[in-house]
Amino acid sequence: MPTASLNGFGLYFEDTDPKNEAGLPVVVFLHGAAGNAMSWWQQIPAFSQAHRCVTYDCRGFYRSPDTTGEGIAGFIADLEALVDHLGAVRVSLVAQSMGGRAAIAFAVRHPERTAALVMANTWGAFSWPENWQLSSDLGAQSLGHIQAGMIRGLSRGFQDNNKELTFLFCQISGANRAPKPELAGAQPGGPSLAEVRQLKVPLLCITSEEDIVIPAPLVQNLAKEVPGAECVTLSSVGHSSYYEAPSRFNELVLGFLAKHIGGGSVQR
Repeated sequence: MPTASLNGFGLYFEDTDPKNEAGLPVVVFLHGAAGNAMSWWQQIPAFSQAHRCVTYDCRGFYRSPDTTGEGIAGFIADLEALVDHLGAVRVSLVAQSMGGRAAIAFAVRHPERTAALVMANTWGAFSWPENWQLSSDLGAQSLGHIQAGMIRGLSRGFQDNNKELTFLFCQISGANRAPKPELAGAQPGGPSLAEVRQLKVPLLCITSEEDIVIPAPLVQNLAKEVPGAECVTLSSVGHSSYYEAPSRFNELVLGFLAKHIGGGSVQR
C-alpha cells in the first residue's frame, strides 16, 4: 500500500479505488488515538460497495512516523495534503475521536470540498472553553495506554462479552509507534465556535451512553451548535462505537451519506 510524501514526512494510506475507475463518492476515514488505518476493518467492506474508501495512519501512528516532530499541529495540513494527493474534488469525512480534530477543521476551511461530515465520539477538540470545562466537570478520561482490564476505549460490557475482539482492539492499538503525538489542549489551527456555528456541511454526530473518554453531552453540544445537524446516541456502547456496534454504526453513516450525497452517485 502507498506512502505519500506529504508535508515533509511519509503518510501511509489505503485506497479502495486508487485510479478512481468506478467514479464513486470519496469517503476518508480518520481514526482515533487508540487506532490506525486498520481500525476500520468492519467498515470498509460495507462502505466500499458504493464509495471509494480511503483510510490512513495519522501522523505519529503506526506506518506514518512523525519524522518532522510537528505532532498534532500537522493534522489539519496532512488531511488537506492527502485530499489533494487523491485528486478528489469533494470528500465525505468519517472521523472517530482524535480524527475529529482535523475533520471539523477541514470542513470549516473547505466547505466546498466537504460533501458530508460524520463526527463519531468526538466534538473536534477546538477552542471552545465551555466544552473543555464541561469535559473536566464530567470527569472525561484520557485513553492513555491500553492496559489489561483498563481499556477506556471500550465499554466494560463489550470487554466482558467479546474477549477476541477486545484482544484485536489492543493488537491494533499496540501497532502504533511510541511516542504518539501529545493530544492535550485545543487543536492548533482549529476553528472557533463562531466558525463552527456557520458550518453549512451536512453533519451527523454519533455518541454513546457509556463513553467515558468523550462523554455524550460534549458531542451532543456540538450538534446543538450547528444548524441542521443530526445526533444519535447509542446505548450500551463505549467510546469506540464504530468497533463495538459496527452494524448500527454502518447503517447510520451509510444512510446519512445516501441521503446527502447519494450512495452510488458519481463524484469526480
